[in-house]
Amino acid sequence: MPRPSEIRAKSVTSGTRRTIIKAGGTLLLSVFAPLPSHAAQILAVRVWPAEDYTRVTLENDTNLKTSHFIVKDPERLVVDIEGLELNPTLKELVAKIQPNDPYIKQVRVGQNRPNVVRLVFDLKEEVNPQVFTLVPVGEYRHRLIFDLYPVNPPDPILAMIQKGEWNKPAEIKPPVAEAKPEPPPAQPEVQPAKVEVREDKAPTLTRMITIALDPGHGGEDPGAVGRAGSREKDVVLAIAKRLKGKIENQPNMRVMLTRDGDYFVPLHVRVQKARKVQADLFVSIHADAWVETTARGSSVFVLSEKGASSTAARWLANKENAADLIGGVNIKSHDRQLAHVLLDLSTTAQINDSLKVGKAVLNEIGGINRLHKNAVEQAGFAVLKAPDIPSILIETAFISNPEEEAKLTDDAYQEQMADAVLKGIRKYFAKNPPLAKNRMT
Repeated sequence: MPRPSEIRAKSVTSGTRRTIIKAGGTLLLSVFAPLPSHAAQILAVRVWPAEDYTRVTLENDTNLKTSHFIVKDPERLVVDIEGLELNPTLKELVAKIQPNDPYIKQVRVGQNRPNVVRLVFDLKEEVNPQVFTLVPVGEYRHRLIFDLYPVNPPDPILAMIQKGEWNKPAEIKPPVAEAKPEPPPAQPEVQPAKVEVREDKAPTLTRMITIALDPGHGGEDPGAVGRAGSREKDVVLAIAKRLKGKIENQPNMRVMLTRDGDYFVPLHVRVQKARKVQADLFVSIHADAWVETTARGSSVFVLSEKGASSTAARWLANKENAADLIGGVNIKSHDRQLAHVLLDLSTTAQINDSLKVGKAVLNEIGGINRLHKNAVEQAGFAVLKAPDIPSILIETAFISNPEEEAKLTDDAYQEQMADAVLKGIRKYFAKNPPLAKNRMT
């Protein structure tokens, strides 16, 4: 028989828990409600505004269940998150919305009811929201993603023209007519030799050459990180912007960036953007990394139909193709969009053209930096699979090498790299003029 000091607990399965405590000859009965489940903890909040769309990320320690709906007049997105209690980290979201955000005016955060937090996004225009979750990957825990896309996105070609600063054909015509006054109307007869001089006429351009520049990574995906803390996504965007400015100074070229800020663009969307502007060339810019810090040199890659040209090339392609997992792709939307993109129809002709431009660019880069390999390499890079656009991927240097990391963050080296790539592009098109298209200058 148990002594009075002993404690005996007995649980029953009636929806409540009954604990019988026998101590000192006294019987105590206590009844408890079911223990509440552990509330999720918000670990970080991030906002990535861009003209393409605004992304809001809630990183947390478990998968979250949500429901959302749109309210009109004025436009609002309302999101209810279950299993969540309001905490200081989540409240930080309010201050992270900037005045220049293209789509969000402000956000309101509150405890809607026990165990449910409500977010209300006051919007600047009508949006098509995509709300989805991501499983842990890399250094990230669970993520809840809100992607706010405009219902009426801007026309990509018009946007490219508006952002462009290249010389228009009318601007490159020499002002010869202004040098000599026109004859007065009363004297229409002028010496034919003076009227028929044609040598100084501005060259006739068949059409503009359109270049798509693709700075790798961005937003949730930092890419490789050097020992000094340099991030690939920042370095390659800086180089791409320098190259963009140089291309715009060419009289017969125009350029678009697949991203012009720090935000994530899925790999297939990068290809879609290039095709929408009818690009004649796609150039993806990266900064390589390897497990050993001694690896160094620049490289150029193109797509392969028959497997990678080396083990390292295959490893790199797999790493770059994993960018969607880290950056965060809405799988349901991704699959639906991929069905309308001919990513698997890359032709032998496209690869042959890519090899030509790759060799031209590699030769120029070799003049400013050591080459990791003296030939263009090939592997199955998803971002190079536009079936109708010659496409190359440039690894500008190894950001994992401390010496080359310093180069990549140096203004002079970035300028040299941009110059070298432009020279290679110009040499390629000088020998391989693009075919005529409907878009004329």
